[in-house]
Amino acid sequence: MAMDLIKENIQCEYKLGTDIQNSVVKEEYVIPDTEPDVYKILSLDAKPYISSKEIVQGKVHIQGTMKYNVMYMAKVDDKYQICSVLYSSGFSSYSNIDGTEGGMECKCYCTVEHIECKVINERKIGIDGVLMVKATVYNNSEFEIVNSIDDNEDIQILKKSISMDKVVVNLEEELVSKCTMQISLDNPEIGRILKCEVCVHKKEVKLYDDKIEIECFALFKILYRSVGQGEVCYIQEEVLITKEVSCDGVDSFMDSRSEFMVEGTEYDIKEDDLGEYRIVDVESLIKAAIRITTKNDIETIEDAYSPNKILKMEKKNYDLNIALSHKYTEAIVKENLEVDLKNGKPLKVLMTTGEVCVTDKRIVEGRVIIEGLVWTHAVYSSESDTGNVEVVSEEIPFSTAIDVPGAKINMHCSANVTLETMEAMVEASTIGVKALVLADICVYYSESKEFIVDIEEIEGEPVNKKASLTIYVVQPGDSLWKVAKKYYTTIESLAKVNELEEDSGLNIGDKLIIPGRAII
Repeated sequence: MAMDLIKENIQCEYKLGTDIQNSVVKEEYVIPDTEPDVYKILSLDAKPYISSKEIVQGKVHIQGTMKYNVMYMAKVDDKYQICSVLYSSGFSSYSNIDGTEGGMECKCYCTVEHIECKVINERKIGIDGVLMVKATVYNNSEFEIVNSIDDNEDIQILKKSISMDKVVVNLEEELVSKCTMQISLDNPEIGRILKCEVCVHKKEVKLYDDKIEIECFALFKILYRSVGQGEVCYIQEEVLITKEVSCDGVDSFMDSRSEFMVEGTEYDIKEDDLGEYRIVDVESLIKAAIRITTKNDIETIEDAYSPNKILKMEKKNYDLNIALSHKYTEAIVKENLEVDLKNGKPLKVLMTTGEVCVTDKRIVEGRVIIEGLVWTHAVYSSESDTGNVEVVSEEIPFSTAIDVPGAKINMHCSANVTLETMEAMVEASTIGVKALVLADICVYYSESKEFIVDIEEIEGEPVNKKASLTIYVVQPGDSLWKVAKKYYTTIESLAKVNELEEDSGLNIGDKLIIPGRAII
């Protein structure tokens, strides 16, 4: 028999699985004819970019591009000169994650675990390395549950309130940052750009009613070789980027997580009014991935019965991810990098760049510990007889921890780390490096919850009633609801005849009077 059920649509997200694959990089490149022979490799910057991801049954196929900037020392007419060349190569990776289907949400990350460049001969170089490709798939479920029954005078309902995380929006926004950099007359004009870096920091996502405001700073760094003597110089400039996005359903009480990634950078060298190359127009494409969630308190029916009818309830289990806490923490990383004094005593740091990654994360009782590495590359001038520029590169380990009340070792943790600032200077024949690492940490746990998705009345004989009283002895786990349901009465009647409050607890061994109901 049909009942007038009031249902509610539920949306939830569950982390289906994560897979990590290593992809080997092994390439050989010829130095372009326009560039001089290689004397010594100074540095290799390698950046992976994911171009596409395809989700099929049980698999995630990821494709991307590696971009390389090789800076090397050449010897031209018995003089040493700093040069750079750009290369690119493709990579692909397959991740196996059970239960994956097309249309599911997938987040992919790619980081360089190890990379090195070596000289094969004066016109050829080799690049060897390992990429780590990580894919995480989320299953977004949508289902209906029964949360009330209209006209339910004869039906007893036990309700409960549960808290669920709801993904309000997942969006990717493109930010374009443009900068015109002017070389002052104190510095020589540009002959050749050796390295162009864009660092995104001071990131902030502000939530308003039906609106998101994105703000960050792009720090443009350029290392160039001057005309004439080939002096190596460095310039930088910072630009504020803001963007406002309309987003229905968002409000300031919601929680947001964001990641900012530089997708590509282009530059153009121009002449100034004097005909000298002192102007650089730089344009960078930055992608902001923003995830906004909220806590929903949902009232559901935990149990239902009728003293006079037979009810059939359909229940289903759904797997949920429930966020415990979302926090930020900072770590200051300091290290003195030893340089090879055979290449001359360091005089001045020209440019410092770096990357950061998580190597381990773990939860102890009420605390999250993050460990990682900061890859540091410092270009500095030296007293070397074989050119006046050297590069030192090193991996600097770091560790940071943050208190998360309620965190347990069997819970899960996600952590995104970004390099906010990095500076370096010469300190007693070493390169002193100081970096600020920002960690975005979310602790969550997985839980399977049972929901009533349908209730119907089944035709049949109603429960026989008796005039006699029954004395019931309370057993472990009993409640007024359980006893009332067992004897086809109501909590109201049971509490009244026993002179109890309807929300009273029961003690094992207590005796209850069951008024005029059949003994089951």
